Parts: sequence; C-alpha cells; structure tokens
Amino acid sequence: MQLSDLHPAENSTKRRKRVGRGHACHGKTACRGSNGQLSRSGGAKPPGFEGGQTPWYRRLPKYKGFNNINKVEFNIVDLAILESLAEKGEITPELLLSEGIVKSLRNPIKVLANYSIQKPITVKLHGFSQTAKEAIENAGGKIEVI
Repeated sequence: MQLSDLHPAENSTKRRKRVGRGHACHGKTACRGSNGQLSRSGGAKPPGFEGGQTPWYRRLPKYKGFNNINKVEFNIVDLAILESLAEKGEITPELLLSEGIVKSLRNPIKVLANYSIQKPITVKLHGFSQTAKEAIENAGGKIEVI
C-alpha cells in the first residue's frame, strides 16, 4: 500500500462549492447575497480594516529609541567613602558589601572622584575614573582593576 493509494470512503466527503461560475452554479448571486461590498469581486477587506476609521496600528505612536542589551550598570562609590574605610586595610567588593555601601555584587563597582583624598589606600575594584586613579596614586595608594 502506498500513500497515493489512500482515498476517502465513497460518499464520505462533500465537493467544494464553486461560486461565481454562472447560473448553472447556485443561481444569480452565487451564494453571496444580494448587494454590498462582500458580494462584489475584490470586495474582501484587508486585515486590520476598521470601516474607514484609522486603524489601531496607525493611531498608536511610533516607538523611539532602543534598549542596549549590552549596557553595563555600575555600582558607584565615591572617594570620600573609600577614605573613611582606609583603616580597614585593602578595599575589595566583599568589604564594601559587608559595610553596607553596596547592596549586591551583581553589578561591577566603579570609583568616581568628587573629592581629593590624603590617606594612602589600596583598592581592588572593577573600574576607576581617570581622576579617581590620579587622586589615589597622588595620595600614595595603589589600585588594582579586577
């Protein structure tokens, strides 16, 4: 037995309606009703048609901009906070987490300089601004980027 040998049982299926083929096939209106847009050829309305009203996909405003999926969000720490932790020794992400300065270690930590420090500190963090690097090194401290 082949797929081409398969047929439905006799009289088990109906033949499709052939509309619009003249009087021999379903009379003068061809099962389309008397008048109106849908009785004419080419009278089908496109998807989203709202009877002449502006469709919803044209009423809504256009989307502007985009979200960068590769954007890195940093936890920001100031030099003043790091100087207050100078007596604790080496400043690491774990120390900042235990002191409650950073809420989680999910995002990398970056140091910004809006303050000039006098104490030498050793800092091991993920990022530093250029002025923060210079301020730490000028005070006699060391930086290490993890």
